[in-house]
Parts: sequence; C-alpha cells; structure tokens
Amino acid sequence: MSVSAPLAERMRPKSLDQYKGQDHLLKQGASLRRSLDSGLIPSMIFWGPPGVGKTTLAHLIAQHLKRPFHTLSAISSGVKDVREVIHKVESAGMFQQEGTLLFIDEIHRFSKAQQDSLLGAVEKGVVTLIGATTENPSFEVISALLSRCQVYTLKEHSKESLLAILKEAIAEDKILKARKIELKETSALLAISGGDARKLLNVFEIIVGTFSEDPIVITDEIVMSTAQQSVAMYDKDGEQHYDIISAFIKSIRGSDPNAAVYWLARMVEGGEDPKFIARRLIISASEDIGLANPNALLMANNCFQAVQAVGWPEARIILSQCTIYLATSPKGNGAYLAINSAQQKVKDTGNLGVPLPLRNAPTKLMKDLGYGKGYKYSHDFPGNFADQEFLPEEIIGTNFFGAGSSPKEQEVAEQIERLWKEKYKK
Repeated sequence: MSVSAPLAERMRPKSLDQYKGQDHLLKQGASLRRSLDSGLIPSMIFWGPPGVGKTTLAHLIAQHLKRPFHTLSAISSGVKDVREVIHKVESAGMFQQEGTLLFIDEIHRFSKAQQDSLLGAVEKGVVTLIGATTENPSFEVISALLSRCQVYTLKEHSKESLLAILKEAIAEDKILKARKIELKETSALLAISGGDARKLLNVFEIIVGTFSEDPIVITDEIVMSTAQQSVAMYDKDGEQHYDIISAFIKSIRGSDPNAAVYWLARMVEGGEDPKFIARRLIISASEDIGLANPNALLMANNCFQAVQAVGWPEARIILSQCTIYLATSPKGNGAYLAINSAQQKVKDTGNLGVPLPLRNAPTKLMKDLGYGKGYKYSHDFPGNFADQEFLPEEIIGTNFFGAGSSPKEQEVAEQIERLWKEKYKK
C-alpha cells in the first residue's frame, strides 16, 4: 500500500486474527464466529458508530470464507448499479463461486426502491448481503429486507482496544516506526476519538506531522491545541457527528435553548438528516423530561411526523420549535431511572414466576391449577383500585420509581403513596 494513504488505511487489518474489538461477535463461541466457522453465514446488517470496523470486517469475512466480493456505496450507487451487480453474479452461473457477498456501505441512505431491488436476490440466495449503517436499521431498512437479515451491533472501541491499535501503528507502520515517538499522555487522544479508531489514527497522524524533528512527545496539551485547529467542524458521515448531537442533547437537558438551537443550526448547515435529529428529540423528551411534562413526548412525536411530511428547508423551523420547547420544559428522569432499575433487577434475579392470580387461564386445566384464582378486578372496587400483589414473591415491595424535584413527578410519587401506603417507600 502507498505510504501516501492515510494512517487508518495503512493500518487496516489484513486478516480476522489481526482485527481488534467486537469480541462479543468474534470470540470463540460468539454468534458471528460460529457462523464463520461453519461457513454458513446469513445476510446481515452491521450497525454501529463510525470507526468501529464495519467495512473492514465485511472485507475480512469475504477473505476468510474465500467468497466473491462486490461492494457498493449507497452514497454513489442506485438501483441500476444494484441490478448490474446481481445480473453479473447470475450471468456467471456455474463459473461463479458459491456464496457471492454483496457489501453495501451506508445502506441506510438507500431509498425504499433501492432496497426493494435487493430483495429478490437476497431471497433466492443469489447474493449474501452485508449492509453497514450508523443508523438504527429498524428505522432505516425496510422491514421486508430487515426480516431476511441478521443484525449485528458493533460497539465503539474500548480504551484498551484503542491504545492497542495506536501502539501497533507506532510499532509497525512504515512511516511511524521511523520516528521516535513517546506516548507520554493519551487521555486527550482517547477523548477526541470517541471510540472511533479511524478518527484516533487520523488525528494522531496530523499531530505527528506537526513535528519536524524527533523526539516526538505526545501530551494532552499538544493534542488539544493541534486537534482544535485540524479536526473537522462537522461531518454527518462520521468525525464529530456524535459530538455535535451529544452537545445538542446536553444543551436541551441543561435547559439552555440558545445553545440547543446553535447546535441544531450546526447540524442543519452540515446537511444532517432531519429525521435523525427528530428521533433524538423524541428520546430526549422521554429520557430527560418524561413525567415532568408528558406533553413533551407528544410535541416531539408530532415534530417527527411533521418533519417527515415537510422535509428541508422548512423542517428546520419545526425542529427549532420543538428544540426550544424541550429546552425550556421542566426536567425529570424518573421514568428513565425506573426502567434502568427494573432491567437491572431482571438481570439480577432472572425469570421470576408470574403470581398465580395474574396468570392467564384460557383452559380448564389452567384454572384447575389455580391460574387467575384470587385476582381482583380493579374496576369492581371503589376508586378502581384493589390492594393486591402484582410483583413476583421474591421482589415484593421493590420500588423502581424515584421522583425528582419536578412537581409532576412529585405528584406521581404522592399518588403511589396514597394508593400503596408504606409498601413502596424508598
């Protein structure tokens, strides 16, 4: 490979053994690893943030399985390109090796018609599809295609994984190993990378390039001063994509409408997908506002629907209205903390039995076994409330909801206490 290629490209792994990260998919016994070892892989979607190795993994899978490999980018390819690849594979017939892989990068950018053009070939096994996306495939991939694919979630790199990649680059890259480089401090590099290995290597290469002489001592101060000048302001395809949306959501959470609208403007000017922004507003309305102002979720959901109907450029006005509303709304995260707490309890206690009075009893045998016996129909009691047990015996009295300081959440807590007295006292 040419030394003029970016460091991230020069350090791209050449085999699955060199691939770092995604142990939950690739370690022995993991789901994807078992498929690779058997040689029978399904069509699949790789979902994860930029720089975690989705494209690299697709290439390595083709190499590992010794399969024919075709690649398309959803940015520059259309229905015609998809059909040409499929026709090429079909025309090869018996001369085509079995199990051709078709990799489509950024598959979330394909329209419904473009995705529809893949269906027949995937169904018939003409090609095995590998799609890569940074967006939730449940929203961006049509259901007919998604149902025929296994979705694998790729996680951002851990600190240890990123440091291993960086040290390997210093030791093995033809250009870097000729320099005398000392990693005195790495906190700033890791923070800027945001779990993105490509971003880490690109920023590191820029920093090394600012030194005309050895030794090169990397400190947090040098990294920050260089990165502020060199790192892109906004790139909807990667780089600071997640930094900007993070600043946007945190500004809403922090009740600063001016900052929130500024970060919104950065995304609008950068050409961000308005539906991406609107979905984040829905999440914020529930996670950061929730019961403190239930209308926030209605507003955010209506915003999403309106944005879908209108599109750019007018969608920016709708997004601005919703952003300011959410930023100036009372805040509360009681519902968010409650589901977190309940999920942790499920993980800690496993599948506890449903109390007999709450069980469904559609057959005589089930009724004879006591299913549904003793259940109190709430509407038969004063105030439509009957004091009965709804939790498994092992966790009776567990309180998952804790009210914050917002008046609405306090009202919810008072309602729980009024009905259940001391049962769910924290």
